[in-house]
Amino acid sequence: MSRRPPRRSVLRGLAAAGTAVIGFDPFTRSWAVAPSDRPLHGIPDLDGTLHTDEASLSAAADDFGHIVHRRPAAVLRPGSVADVVAMVRFCDRRGIPVAPRGQGHATNGQAQVSGGLVIETTPLDAIHPLGPGSIGVRVGAGAKWSDVAKATLVHGLTPPVFTDYLELSVGGTLSVGGLGGQTHRHGAQVDNVLELEVVTGAGELLRCSPTRHRDLFLAVLAGLGQCAVVVGATVRLVRAPETVRHYLLPYDDLRTFVEDQRLLVGDRRFSYVEGQIVPDAAGAFRGYVIEAVAYGPPAGDVPDDTALLRGLRHDPSGAEITDMPYYAFLDRLAPAVAALKEAGLWAYAHPWLNLLVPGRRVAEVTGRLLDVLTPDDVGPGGVVLLYPLVREQLRTPLLRMPDDPVPYLFAVLRTTPPDDTASVRRLLAANRSAYDLVRAAGGTQYPVGSVPFERADWRRHFGSAWPGFAAARKTYDPRGNLVPGQGIF
Repeated sequence: MSRRPPRRSVLRGLAAAGTAVIGFDPFTRSWAVAPSDRPLHGIPDLDGTLHTDEASLSAAADDFGHIVHRRPAAVLRPGSVADVVAMVRFCDRRGIPVAPRGQGHATNGQAQVSGGLVIETTPLDAIHPLGPGSIGVRVGAGAKWSDVAKATLVHGLTPPVFTDYLELSVGGTLSVGGLGGQTHRHGAQVDNVLELEVVTGAGELLRCSPTRHRDLFLAVLAGLGQCAVVVGATVRLVRAPETVRHYLLPYDDLRTFVEDQRLLVGDRRFSYVEGQIVPDAAGAFRGYVIEAVAYGPPAGDVPDDTALLRGLRHDPSGAEITDMPYYAFLDRLAPAVAALKEAGLWAYAHPWLNLLVPGRRVAEVTGRLLDVLTPDDVGPGGVVLLYPLVREQLRTPLLRMPDDPVPYLFAVLRTTPPDDTASVRRLLAANRSAYDLVRAAGGTQYPVGSVPFERADWRRHFGSAWPGFAAARKTYDPRGNLVPGQGIF
């Protein structure tokens, strides 16, 4: 269970700092921190606090992308779910836009809101105790996946799918999809949700699931925050391994690399499959590495190298095979992230590109993109990923996938100095060109990156799911106040 200071001590400290909001001025459409001659709309009684101080507003006007900066009028740090209900309802009645913010890991201003209210979900981080025979864990939207993993592993259980970076919030990844190396077996994180607790754009607190308010459930999962604010979720659990065997298998040919990846997800011999592309000595992106993991007992058999590597065409002389504890594997990026922060690269701009490519054309399309990619396009500390998914495991309608049994995620996780605006513009334009190439081949984007999109692009993106999505938006956020930073409606 998460621990936080008592409400009274929090409020006392904030009042002393002079940051607490007392009302909303309908004439200036701004939040007031001092009495006014004009009548103010008093804010609801809150367990948490509203803030208009410079530090709070500046933080909410930035994100991991460091590209877009939309300044809100106030920031809510809720002390309870009731605070979210009260403030969303307050804002809905006054036409004030609202956006929830978890760990701020968006790359293009998606969770920012100009002149509106940002709701920090980080205080909503409770992880409820597991009962006997639990098949799911109930968590707050602000809980980080690292903490969820630690809490469930005590009971020998684990969520089946993780993104590679664990320090993301549950609410954040469920709003976009949540893809990882286990997706070929278990689907995305959104495919492993048993129930959601949400606050609709009209300020109604609802529980929804596959059998209760199903239309809302399907509109929230991978729905980019357009219909409701996620405040809690019940996530499916499976038996966890104690150890894993981790394989890095090098290749020198793109087509062989992707064909072997397809083989591995087809016969499910590994529990985790991803892949990375690295530059050679001349700077060309022609080095390919399959990253694969076999789970040990009790979740899997004792790994057998001969059986697991049979039929693969990697260079065996360069293979790296390591045994490690399960959580150490999940959190293996932590040292690299710490190094990026130490070097100042975490504060660089991140105009990321995340595309979903039909498997039947993956070598052709990604080959064209890699042919023109340079180390400067990726930047210091940047990464290029390419790995397969399995379409039949991906069941969430709003997580748009190519019409192909084995689509691939192609990601260029770029970094560039944030003050180099010319480079940022160039890389954003390159992202759009890459998206257009992939779309022409039958692909789409995974919407966590920085691809310039217009409303017409979003309509094409959602395709056959658009009518149901638009209907849910009209039903659950009829005034259209939620998450305008996505630019969808």
